[in-house]
Amino acid sequence: MPDSESNLVSSHVDVINGTSVLSERKISDEKGSVEKRAVTQIGKDGYPDSIYINAAKIFQGLRTEKSSGKILLRYGDTSESATVAFKDEQSRRVSYELAFKTLKYQDLLEEMLVDSKVYPSYSIPDELTSLLVVMLYDLQDRKFQNRKIFAEEELVAEVQEIGDYLYSYETKLAAALARCRIKHDALSIEYFVPETISKQEQRTSALPICFWINTFKISLEDVIKDLEVKGFTKVESVSDFDHYTYAVDQHCQDVLVFPSSLKEELLNLDLFADCKLLLQDKSRSLAVHSARALLTEGADVIVAHVGSHLTIAHMSVLTNDSSSSIFVCGVKSSAKEEELMNSFSHMGCTNIWLLREDFTELQPTDPRLEKAKVILLIPQCSELGAGNPMELILSEHRDAELLRDLFQGFVSEDKLRILAERQLNELLHALKFNKVQGIVYCTCSVYPEENELVVTKALESGVERDKVRPYRLIPSIFSTCSDSESSTEMFFKMEPSEISSGCFLAVLEREKKVSAKDILASAAAKALLDGIVEEKPKEEVKKPKGKQRRRKAAAGDSKPKAAKLLPRQTAAPVSKAAPKIQEKHVCPICPKSPTSKIQETHVCSTKAKTVQGKKAASDTPQKPGQGKKAASDTPQKAGQGEKAASDTPQKTGQGKKAASDTPQKTGQGEKAASDTPQKTGQGKKAASDTPQKTGQGKKSSQ
Repeated sequence: MPDSESNLVSSHVDVINGTSVLSERKISDEKGSVEKRAVTQIGKDGYPDSIYINAAKIFQGLRTEKSSGKILLRYGDTSESATVAFKDEQSRRVSYELAFKTLKYQDLLEEMLVDSKVYPSYSIPDELTSLLVVMLYDLQDRKFQNRKIFAEEELVAEVQEIGDYLYSYETKLAAALARCRIKHDALSIEYFVPETISKQEQRTSALPICFWINTFKISLEDVIKDLEVKGFTKVESVSDFDHYTYAVDQHCQDVLVFPSSLKEELLNLDLFADCKLLLQDKSRSLAVHSARALLTEGADVIVAHVGSHLTIAHMSVLTNDSSSSIFVCGVKSSAKEEELMNSFSHMGCTNIWLLREDFTELQPTDPRLEKAKVILLIPQCSELGAGNPMELILSEHRDAELLRDLFQGFVSEDKLRILAERQLNELLHALKFNKVQGIVYCTCSVYPEENELVVTKALESGVERDKVRPYRLIPSIFSTCSDSESSTEMFFKMEPSEISSGCFLAVLEREKKVSAKDILASAAAKALLDGIVEEKPKEEVKKPKGKQRRRKAAAGDSKPKAAKLLPRQTAAPVSKAAPKIQEKHVCPICPKSPTSKIQETHVCSTKAKTVQGKKAASDTPQKPGQGKKAASDTPQKAGQGEKAASDTPQKTGQGKKAASDTPQKTGQGEKAASDTPQKTGQGKKAASDTPQKTGQGKKSSQ
């Protein structure tokens, strides 16, 4: 196999990175090394029969359909997608990788089969053509050497038959490959890889790799010490990389960045085997850090998609210092639940709860989510901005058809429309959770249709209506990258490059109630008032204290003060306006209802004259007659006499008291409500603004 193909074989080692089933392997170096050697050996000696079968089914669904004039091979009926059953996560990943590698060289492999006269063959039906092409790729990858039969392997008759058939033509197939290379003047078979894929793989191979630190198991300081012992040197940035070097990520302080050339060595470290360092695309770390920034003490997080278990684990690690819980949607099977919980347990995560429902099936009023304040939404997207799109698709169990888009280098308009509609529906559903205060929306797409347009449409939808405070975009906690021209103040965006994977991030937060005083203070702090200072408050402060207190007494209960007191009411709901409260007053002398909303003009049907001691409401303090009580803005019980409706405290006569804004203690006589002590009549006591206990006398209502 040419040197350029070495990265294809070594990519099988990735199956034991952070996306493998951690519970199925021990943590020791010896065990990890054995597994790594076993996986690499599988790539060199061929694959178990089940891998070929699954890879052929995947390739059948992904292969490029050619026009009638260019068809070389017939692949049988593809109207129905074949069901693929994987033994475990490792076999799944290897099957997809083998299918995708075959897809890259589809044109070359078809030409080899026709040129060598291996195809057509009457002994091989069209339904097995995909298996023939897949096994041919593997045969040339092994330099046309016979494959090994693995112990305890379940043999498949079709695989054995086609394997023997191809091996019998090994010389003709090798000659056909040589002729193709001569014909196209190709130094290696990499020449036949489509340009879009070739550029993507070149960028992926050079892209720095990111590991986040599992602080459940180790601290940043201990990781740095361990790396120093192993000969690694810390540098300031990726631009300073020189082989055995690393840097702390500029956005996430718990993420370490290494040169891509060190990947194999890092995967063999104790730090990786012990789940102290986890390999994952940086975009996911940006998303979980954004969600953590919105979280308050004791609040929970909803993760809308299972995706990679590493994303969920990272969210759990970041909430270790709080009592938060992580709720994960869409765990459909018991087997998947057990697999995830084993992985989380191995990493030290204990605050994760798995839900069977998909995110859009959850009710916003679900009692399990009562404390949820943040939603982390990482929807399925085209993934074309990711550093290693295929790795991301596989690790997060995304739609396999995205591999075809990756192969083409673009997404069709129909597929893009379907993805955008699904993303919008999920974001709209997130807006319906009234108790949630923040949403993080993250993709690895390069298309505005999946990014800015989705967020804008959701905010303009009005799905929240007037029930709760609306959402608004807020800037990300990360500083905008200097080399990212498309980043804006509100959207955080990194374009795919040779040093960074692509990422789009939008943070939504509910609008907060801001008082006029806070707005003026903020404007003054930013020097936006141009020296303008409000004079009214200063004039009021300079006025004599006596007049100010009288004004305060005359003003009575202001609306803000009434609003504070209303929640403490235990009686039936009360309207804000005093006149409406007085409508319910019943004359103590006659059963008739008052003829007016205000009691001062009510005339009893049994008496021709106004009740003795009654007075009209006014805005200035007045002395009432005997047997009267001053009314305030809050409901009060009727005394022996009648109440006068007024917004201000008034002096009372013997046996009466004025209502104030605070509970007051009364003696045998009455109290006058005021901000300052005032003269009272016989048996009266001056009331202050502080809460007081009730005595023997009458009590003022709030």
